[in-house]
Parts: sequence; C-alpha cells; structure tokens
Amino acid sequence: MKIGIIGTRGIPNFYGGFEQFTQYVAPALVLNGHEVCVYTSSSHPYKENQWNGVSLLHKYDPESKIGTAGQFIYDMNCILDSRKRNFDVILQLGYTSSSIWSFLLPRDVVIVTNMDGLEWKRTKYSRLTQNYLKQAERWAVLSSDSLIADSLGIQKYLYQIHKRKSVLIAYGAGLFTAPDETVIEDLGCYPYSYSLAIARMEPENNIETIVKGYLSSTITKPLLLIGSTDNKFGSYLRNKYENQKIKFLGPLYDMKVLDNLRHYSHFYFHGHSVGGTNPSLLEAMASQSLVFAHDNIFNRSVLQKDAFYFSNSEDITTVLEREKEKSAHAAMIESNNEKIRLHYSWDHIVHLLENHLKDAVNTYGRNKKI
Repeated sequence: MKIGIIGTRGIPNFYGGFEQFTQYVAPALVLNGHEVCVYTSSSHPYKENQWNGVSLLHKYDPESKIGTAGQFIYDMNCILDSRKRNFDVILQLGYTSSSIWSFLLPRDVVIVTNMDGLEWKRTKYSRLTQNYLKQAERWAVLSSDSLIADSLGIQKYLYQIHKRKSVLIAYGAGLFTAPDETVIEDLGCYPYSYSLAIARMEPENNIETIVKGYLSSTITKPLLLIGSTDNKFGSYLRNKYENQKIKFLGPLYDMKVLDNLRHYSHFYFHGHSVGGTNPSLLEAMASQSLVFAHDNIFNRSVLQKDAFYFSNSEDITTVLEREKEKSAHAAMIESNNEKIRLHYSWDHIVHLLENHLKDAVNTYGRNKKI
C-alpha cells in the first residue's frame, strides 16, 4: 500500500502522543513492504526528507507566527498536497484542526481516522471552542470510511453518539528492561525516595487534586511533577504549591531519564481523565511503576485491577497513609508488564493497524477507484 499519515507535527517525535505513535508504526510499515509518507511541519527541527525509510513531506506551518490558527493552515496544506500523491489510504490522526477541511480530502482515497479522545471535554477550552470541537468530531466521523478508537471507552462513545462501529487499536509501549539508578542521581533522586507525575499542566489531568492529596498525607517523600508550567494553569500550580514536598521539574523529553524516573518512583500518579489509552500510562506500566490513577473508564479499561484509583484528594491521602512499600505490590506491577507484552507491544499494535488498513482498502478502495 501507499500510505499517507496526516495529523501530526512530524517525526522523529518532538511533541506528543500521535507523533510517538507514528514514530514507531511508520518505519515498521515500511519494513513490511509499504510506502509510507508522513506529513511534517515546516517548523520541525528535523529537516531531512526521509527518516528510517519513511518519506517526510514538509508543509508550511505558521503556528509559531500566528498561534493556534496556524494549525488549521498546516492541516489544510497537508490535505491539499495529499490530493496529488495517489495514496491508497490516508491515516488521519485526530481531527481538531483537520476535519474542517474534510471536503478537500481526495475522494478516490480511503480515509481511516483515529478519533483520539473526547477533545470537547477539555476544560481549558471555552464553550465556543468546545462546541466547535463537537462539530469537528462529527465532520471527522462523516468524512471517514473507517474509524479507529484507541480505547474501549472511545469505541463505546462512537457507537452510542454517532452510531458508527470502530476498530480498537491502542497506543503501544516497549518494556523497560535496563534500569540504571545513576541516571536519576543527576536529578538528585534515589530509588523509591519520591513519587512522580508526568503530564501537561491542564485541569483535566487532575494535578491539583494529586498535589492536595499528597500534601495532606504524612508521607515525607517528595512528589516530582514533570511538564511545562508555561501556561496559565501551570503557573498557578507552581506559584501556589511548590515547596520541599512538591517539586516542579519542568518538561523532560529524554526517554532514558523518564523511564528510569518512572521505574524508581514510589507511586506514579496518572491523573488523565479525558481521552483514550494514554501513551504515558502505558510507558509507566512498561517501566514497572506502581500506578495510582484517576478513576475513569479509560484508565480502568487499561489497568483493570492492577492499580490504585482516586476520585478526589481524600482518596489519595488515605492510600498514602496505608501503603508504604512499593515492593508489597510486585504482583500488580508484573501483571501490568504482562498486559504490555500481550496487548500493547508495538509489534502487536503494528500488526493490528496494518491489517485494518489492508481491510479498509479492500473494502472501500475498489468503489472509490471506479
């Protein structure tokens, strides 16, 4: 197949979940004999036209000059270019700033869309923006031949709200098998002497709930928070809560450091409440973290019984007062490792995605070419 991938800022990954997903699956699809083109922002630091066998199509992205509106222009440029590439299938990752241009998608190409999370539920957005995102979700559903859901919760939502079936394909992760405590010593950390949370500083990630619960406990180990605090909410959190017990480390992108930090943490807090299967959750599981997650269908469908759950800060305080040793929960940690091996390995995810793209082309492609 000739496959085009839109909806990311490009690879290698310097940004987020869809970029990370693409970084793994695109080269794997190339190795399996497919031609893969990934649309890449003109502002991406990697300027070559190929990466690990994947063709990179750099398109103008003015986001750094004009803000969010630039994302819409970038997606439009990608879609317009896709009309002349003779793809068999376009894999569209997300819809926030691309589905408004769905009428420009090439009509003779199969469109498969990964619907991401429930973007309109994010509290950082105004009511007007939330209403737009609901409409963008509808456009994506209507303009796609096939839908991918990355979690059971999203799959159920798509059927209940849009009456559309979807195929379940989550993100992936690789088991972390080479812990090295000297890596975290550079940050002043030592094994199991801290708890950890890695997240964007947004209200729906429940960072403030985690911090309040942590501060109310008698635990003396610090809570390390990794993520940029440059936005309004992040600045508020840092100004209000930073002390010897709550430490903001800012953004970190070195996977070796992050994997070791997760591996050697006491508790790993995952507060995400909007979206499907979150990459950072899978990475925590794969790094042998003891996970303490927000109680919602997305997190429970992944972790099942192998985590502690919270709905409010009191839940966090209660568990912290009771659970003092990570080693007491080795069975829970190993069970999560087994989930990664069986259900979330990158080999498995690539296999599911490749088969679905083939099925979509075979099902819808013949009629589109007539």
